[in-house]
Amino acid sequence: MSANVTEIARDVYRVSVYVPQFDLEFNHFVVKDDEPLLYHTGMRSLFPELREAVAKIVDPARIRWIGFSHFEVDECGALNDWLAIAPKAQPTCGVIGAVVNLGDFAIRPPRGLEKGETFSTGHYRFRYQPTPHLPHGWDAGVLFEETQRTLFCSDLFHHTGRREPITESDVASSSREAMVAMQASPLMDYLPFTPKTVRLLNELADLQPKTLAIMHGSSFVGDGAKALRDLAPAIVDTFGKDDGR
Repeated sequence: MSANVTEIARDVYRVSVYVPQFDLEFNHFVVKDDEPLLYHTGMRSLFPELREAVAKIVDPARIRWIGFSHFEVDECGALNDWLAIAPKAQPTCGVIGAVVNLGDFAIRPPRGLEKGETFSTGHYRFRYQPTPHLPHGWDAGVLFEETQRTLFCSDLFHHTGRREPITESDVASSSREAMVAMQASPLMDYLPFTPKTVRLLNELADLQPKTLAIMHGSSFVGDGAKALRDLAPAIVDTFGKDDGR
């Protein structure tokens, strides 16, 4: 397996590895700036390939921030490997994740972000938005880059197969197809539906993202707000019913 690198927005690079046994792309994102950001560390087994690919974008030793949505091996399994080669890097996630996971797991103290808290990498500013149990996990949250309006949305819009790096097509429909297939498999509880699901998606839509940096599948460029609002009924229809809350 080798990693493919694509610039999906100015200074934002998608580093993608397709894993045939899962028929799934695992995507990691690098923001090239004064204080480079790595979003998704990847699994430890992929670390050598990812390190080589990231080195084509920035010197891995210069990475300053390492972020992710929730505690899961593809999100942060190789965190300590990256921290070992980047002496100034600090992991960052929501406060819940910092307290219940990273405080013990990471070899360096994390920065726990409150809702709406921001930090800068130099030219770009990132805002943290907690999304508990969306896509999954009490600690889940996303980062929104406010300058170019890029939403690092983790497993939201999950779609399978080897895909083009960037698309303007309907990613909500692609995700609906993947979710329906999950319902017929042991993965049927992959994305828990809660009374807060639709509200959280609408809050993300209100950010008006122009680029969706998607963990599994193509990155989307276009009307991100519409894509997020279209995803809501797909999740409701597949995993639950909207009770109006």
